Amino acid sequence: MALIGHQAPEEAFLEAWGAGRLHHAWLLAGPQGMGKAAFAARAARFLVTHGKGGEGRSVALDDVGDSAADRLVAAGNHPEILALTRQPKDKGKELARNITIDQIRGLIRRLHFSLSLGHWRVIIVDAIDDLETDAANALLKTLEEPPAQTVFILISHSPGRLLPTIRSRCRTLRFQPVERDVMAAWLHELRPMTEMAEVRATVAASGGVPGKALALIDSDIAAMEKKLRAIAVSGDPGNRLREALAREVGGTANRARLELVIDIVPGLLADLARERPVAAIAPVLAQWDRIQRTVRDAIRGSYDGAMVGFEIGNCLAELAPRGAAAR
Repeated sequence: MALIGHQAPEEAFLEAWGAGRLHHAWLLAGPQGMGKAAFAARAARFLVTHGKGGEGRSVALDDVGDSAADRLVAAGNHPEILALTRQPKDKGKELARNITIDQIRGLIRRLHFSLSLGHWRVIIVDAIDDLETDAANALLKTLEEPPAQTVFILISHSPGRLLPTIRSRCRTLRFQPVERDVMAAWLHELRPMTEMAEVRATVAASGGVPGKALALIDSDIAAMEKKLRAIAVSGDPGNRLREALAREVGGTANRARLELVIDIVPGLLADLARERPVAAIAPVLAQWDRIQRTVRDAIRGSYDGAMVGFEIGNCLAELAPRGAAAR
């Protein structure tokens, strides 16, 4: 699948490699869904399949280098690409809340070994926002005294929340939202059977984030909006609709569906407000504030999708006409 929005980061990274000034730590900063993980994987592949750099030659990030190393990367077996992510809890599907200090310690032990193949070792941390405090401090010490021929690629969705000392050790590549016209053309190419009106609406809701745009356009937006409106109209007596919503958006595997709900709610509340007399708009605004607080608190905490979905349902149910929930 073609990706967009990476031109400036790619040019900066390749210029540093070509000039022989490749920084030991790169911070990929931008909203979730911008393609930072895909960029990290491509950059790692480039480094372990090419030379040390410094020759000043013109290259592209997807150029094929050493074919044997490239086959190892494609198979997920290259020994010099190490990735740190949140691990499943108790061998289940749900991921742990953080990347732990034990994972960082294991990584540091690995860094004491010499390179077994090629000129570079690449460490990908996805996302560095997920490091627990002790893990972040341990990683910082490694960034302060980095091993030779080792490049850290740190993915961050909220760089402002990182330790300033970690940010200061990195060169930052910012992934900016994609322009609407570019995004619309890209989406229409990927989903040519979709009406342009829906493409444009999806682009507007995505905020210029390609991953979010794809999740939105591949979801049944109309069906989800119908479910949310049903809660707001009926008041959901017995909680049946809210419980169904919580199940539908709960868990890591349903994160995109939860984000779809969060994206739909503002437009739905705006429609509900327009349908009411001016004197009755205040309750709609109050529930919107409540939803925003719920989402912010969830992001700061464990991000329990089912809880967020049920609470959004509670807010919508509060907007039902008096007596609706009793019927």
